[in-house]
Amino acid sequence: MTTEPTVAERVSGIRRRIAEACDRCSRDPGKITLLGASKSQPLERLQEAWSAGVTVFGENRVQEAMAKMASLPGEIDWHLIGPLQTNKVKKVVPRFSTVHSIDRIKLATALDKEAQQVDRVIEGFLEVNLGAEETKHGFLPDDLPHAAEQLASLAAVRLIGLMAIPPVESEPEAIRAWFRQLRELRDDLSPTLGWQDSPGGLSMGMSQDFEIAIEEGATHVRIGTALFGPRETRP
Repeated sequence: MTTEPTVAERVSGIRRRIAEACDRCSRDPGKITLLGASKSQPLERLQEAWSAGVTVFGENRVQEAMAKMASLPGEIDWHLIGPLQTNKVKKVVPRFSTVHSIDRIKLATALDKEAQQVDRVIEGFLEVNLGAEETKHGFLPDDLPHAAEQLASLAAVRLIGLMAIPPVESEPEAIRAWFRQLRELRDDLSPTLGWQDSPGGLSMGMSQDFEIAIEEGATHVRIGTALFGPRETRP
């Protein structure tokens, strides 16, 4: 009977694969943020990942994240990676350092207003719907320049990059072109969002394709099942 690897063993394996991907494209592994995508994962697995050195966790649902925060170390850096409704902004701003899913101007301005009111700066990624898929959120690539111009002057939301979940491909290598497109969009927006001296981040790549994402410039990889094991089934 095959024994499932522990979370610590999974973390070690992911770190090794990140380092190997960086070696192939002459990048520094220390510049890659490993984000544990912890949706529907039990507390004990998050605690094991924390003990193994994972310090950044990404949650999709605000309520689920808040329940976990109460039982886990306060030093964890929480990122929101799922869709956000404007009526949840008041709960998000005090608890999350970063929102990866800023998918519309209304949300960005709501986050900015709330962050100013509580005297806090929050970091954010603009989510891009690369394939113009009806089932996904995000700015369309053609709309990004205009949106960036409107959002460049936000006072309490510091836009640090772009995020995308590309269309599903039958072969992992086929996703490379989508990652490359996001990097090129980032480069095009750099003058507007002040990323000339320090290039904006790229939140892209998950369990099945994070190595390709790193080769194409990812700075944040969102890894769930490969890090924690299969998610618990929700009733």
